[in-house]
Amino acid sequence: MTESKLLSVETRFEYDMTSGKEEKEIFLKMYVAAVRSGLIAKLGPKNWTTLCVIASHMNEKRQCYPTQSQIAKGLGVSRQTANKYVNDLLAFRWEGKPVIRSIKDRDEHGRWDNTRYTIMSVSCLAIFKSDQVNGD
Repeated sequence: MTESKLLSVETRFEYDMTSGKEEKEIFLKMYVAAVRSGLIAKLGPKNWTTLCVIASHMNEKRQCYPTQSQIAKGLGVSRQTANKYVNDLLAFRWEGKPVIRSIKDRDEHGRWDNTRYTIMSVSCLAIFKSDQVNGD
């Protein structure tokens, strides 16, 4: 597995002393190594943007809960097209491993609820510095 940083998600909190408002900003950083390692080329534009849109909803456990509508809006495509893009990304492998997994959760009544996406460590995407880039 590639040991150098390829991509990271950074959060920044800002507190306005005058207004008392707290603001959280999230940044996706791409390192040159992501290009040089071949990850971006292998992902291609469709998988890359889909990964970025889903990752923009990531929590500290690398889990994401965007709706199909949120993914479609983030990609600028229809829900049907977004679903195809997500399925293509789920099938993608980097170094023989998936970069993202999905689990369809059920609610307390047993009905299908949101899909939970997990950004796998092989993608080298993390939202907090404590995330490890080793195994999942």
